[in-house]
Amino acid sequence: MGAAYTSIEEETLAAAIQDGAAQTSPARKPTTDIPPGSLPCGKIRNVSLSRLFLGGNVIGGWAHSRDLAYASKLFTTYNNEAKVFETLELAQACGINTIQLDPACWGPVTKYNRQRSTKIQTMVCIGLAEDKTRMNDVVKRQVDLGATFLYSHGGVTDSHMMSGGKIEVLGQMLDLIKAQGVPAGVGGHSLSMPMECEKSKLGADFYVKTLHVDRYWSATPKERRKEYDWMRGDSSDHNANFDNMWCNNPEETAVYMETVDKPWVAFKVMAAGAINPQIAFPHAYRNGADFVIAGMFDFQIETDVKIAIEGVRKAGSRKRPWRG
Repeated sequence: MGAAYTSIEEETLAAAIQDGAAQTSPARKPTTDIPPGSLPCGKIRNVSLSRLFLGGNVIGGWAHSRDLAYASKLFTTYNNEAKVFETLELAQACGINTIQLDPACWGPVTKYNRQRSTKIQTMVCIGLAEDKTRMNDVVKRQVDLGATFLYSHGGVTDSHMMSGGKIEVLGQMLDLIKAQGVPAGVGGHSLSMPMECEKSKLGADFYVKTLHVDRYWSATPKERRKEYDWMRGDSSDHNANFDNMWCNNPEETAVYMETVDKPWVAFKVMAAGAINPQIAFPHAYRNGADFVIAGMFDFQIETDVKIAIEGVRKAGSRKRPWRG
């Protein structure tokens, strides 16, 4: 009889159990064959950050999982606090110096940074409020917690814009963040986000905008794509968006961003796990992204950093100048 088949999920959970059993052992510093300084960095205002950095789902556990019900639970089962710390340490050892963060995920990062001399930087996404006092409280709260960068949560920005919200609300948020001495950005999935911000001259320090190829199996057919369809809930139509696509127009996005002279942080470059990083990272850098956010398990970090290093190196002839 042949060897029994073991699924990736079972292997990952088995690794989590082994990690839990080993937690009583003395912690060991992560090792890597990536020489220090190999991963290129850029700047947003006066802050240096690595061209590849961690997505906060390593802590939050949420995952775009199409119709797979177990994915988020799998994240949190594997990424317990000890594993999160190991992941952050390995990331820093490989040259990653920043993690994108939802405000709900501060706990482990605060504890991690409190225990280490070299802190990991945070790019924190926040909500929006029309009331200036309330918005200022939101901003100040995150700055007090130690946010290195602040930007509007992509889904929140999309919701605000698709419902006809005032562009001035985004401008007010940017002004309040800058008043705290922190680089201020706007996040979103729709290309209309940077277009409207630039048209209104809001003065964002950076944009956090999706970019991924649309040549993967579950991509929504071009003729079925609609603006903000990723915000409208899961469709019963199998040819429509079903938690599977976040950049409906990658070519147009790349062309427009060539005209924008502010740093661009690209996210969802792997379409939430549908695209291999060997394709996704070079595509993002080659098409103008200055930085890439990527959700990574600890066992993916070294390989992903090496791919990013090579991707940045080969993107030297890209049309859009490095803006960060």
